[in-house]
Amino acid sequence: MLKPALHENRFKRMLVTPFRGLVKRLSPVLYVKLQYRYLTHRKLDLKNPVRYTEKLQHLRLYEYPRNPEVSRLASRLGARDYLKEQGYENLLIPLLGSYPSFDAIDFGKLPSSFVLKCNHASGFNAIIEDKSKIDIADLRTKFTKWLKTDYGKLTVEPHYSPIPRMIVAEPLLEDNGHLPTEYKIHVFNGKAKNLYVVRGRGKDIRYDQLYIDWTPFDASQFNGWKKGDVPPEKPANFDEMVLVAEKLAAPFPFVRVDFYSIDGRIYFSEMTFTPAKGTLVFDGDEADFIQGRWLTLPNAK
Repeated sequence: MLKPALHENRFKRMLVTPFRGLVKRLSPVLYVKLQYRYLTHRKLDLKNPVRYTEKLQHLRLYEYPRNPEVSRLASRLGARDYLKEQGYENLLIPLLGSYPSFDAIDFGKLPSSFVLKCNHASGFNAIIEDKSKIDIADLRTKFTKWLKTDYGKLTVEPHYSPIPRMIVAEPLLEDNGHLPTEYKIHVFNGKAKNLYVVRGRGKDIRYDQLYIDWTPFDASQFNGWKKGDVPPEKPANFDEMVLVAEKLAAPFPFVRVDFYSIDGRIYFSEMTFTPAKGTLVFDGDEADFIQGRWLTLPNAK
């Protein structure tokens, strides 16, 4: 059964929806406070943040929008450059192309399966399993709309707004004919503390929350997501993933670094600075405080 906070009041949503855009424009801080209250059923304390979710809001509003490096690394192409600078070019998924518009894509030069992703946003992507079956008109409509969207303003995560709006094409990674397992490592002040493992994308998706020593951290299961029926198997190269994540995340108070492991090889996925906009509802409320103690803010005012 879902936690009470996850049962949305549809009548309340109907009342507030017409005013969301106006509040975003007039006061992003007020919008975030209202959004946090609406989703978590708690008042947001930005002056003396203690919870992990409160500290993520502080980073979202005050720290990360002022840091150009955060914007660079939140982008697909900027993160690729960063890994090269850090000596991890070998972990990058091959780049098939980057395009300023949908019509700039030469589909004839792309393989039969691939992924298209927007450089400036999260979730603006399309998995192409068979190029011969794609609906070009539908894809053009989606990506044209996405490229026109200021994702930072849409989600009130301002660090996304300066990112160049491009489309990136990469090969479709598969592991034994399925989308690969993803390892999302959370790094607090340079130290990896926990992660979650994502399995079954596209079919029966499951999320398993773990401490970094691979013991269960079930309290940190959030937003009603289901865990796996059996525990995930720890990959042989996991310790290497942790070391890479900590090196990449070292300059920042918090960042989540995502990887795949396929046939013993590590592939970098992305860096996320404000996961789920920080509006997380944990299965165990103590998880919010545990993670909050791990995160020291640079300028908590």
